[in-house]
Amino acid sequence: MSIQIGQIAPDFEADTTQGRIRFHDWIGDGWAILFSHPKDFTPVCTTELGTMAGLKPEFDKRNCKIIGLSVDPVESHHRWEGDIAEVTGHAVTYPMIGDPTLAVSKAYGMLPADAGATSEGRTAATNATVRVVVFIGPDKQVKAYLAYPMTAGRNFDEVLRLLDSLQLTAKHKVATPANWKHGEDVIIAGSVSNEDAKTLFPDGWREPKPYIRIVPQPGG
Repeated sequence: MSIQIGQIAPDFEADTTQGRIRFHDWIGDGWAILFSHPKDFTPVCTTELGTMAGLKPEFDKRNCKIIGLSVDPVESHHRWEGDIAEVTGHAVTYPMIGDPTLAVSKAYGMLPADAGATSEGRTAATNATVRVVVFIGPDKQVKAYLAYPMTAGRNFDEVLRLLDSLQLTAKHKVATPANWKHGEDVIIAGSVSNEDAKTLFPDGWREPKPYIRIVPQPGG
C-alpha cells in the first residue's frame, strides 16, 4: 500500500552512515524529508545526492532535516559518498539509510511485500520504484509525497518551494497558487469565512472571483 498524505509516516529503526536511528526520534520536533534511491553508484542519483548536499544549508534554515535512503548496505553508501563528492563537488553531510532487508522500502510502499528480504542481487531496474520524496511535519504526518522515474532527476528547487508552501500553510490559513514562490501573494484558504478573514487579514484582499481571495504572504 502506498503512502497517503495525512497518515503518520511509518517509524522504523535502521543503520545509517551516521549511526543507528529510530526515525521518529531522529526527526524530533521539526520537519524532515526522506528521499530514496534505487541503488548506489547510479548516475542520476549521484547527481541528486550531491545537489541535496549543496542545498543542505537551505533546509537547515527551514528547520528541516534531510535523510537519504538506498536499499544497499551502509558500507556501500560510505564508498559512494566519495564518488558523490568528486562528481558534484559537495560532500554528503546528512545521513543515508541502509535498507539491505528492504524493510524501509516496503514500509513506505516503494516495493511490494513479495520483493524478498535482501538487496543482494537486485538491480536499479528491479528497485525502480524506490524513487520518492516524502515530506514529514513535526506531528510526524506525511505532508506531501512525490514519485519519480529513474531517468528523471529530481528538481530540488521544487522540493524547497514545496517545503516553503507546506510550512507557510501549516502556520497561516492560506493556500499557495500555481508557481508560487516564497514572498509572493497567496490565497486565503477556502475554509476561512469572509467574517473570519476580516479579522485575519484586516487590510482586505483582492477578489477576482468570489472564491479567490488574494493577499500578500503573511509573515513577510
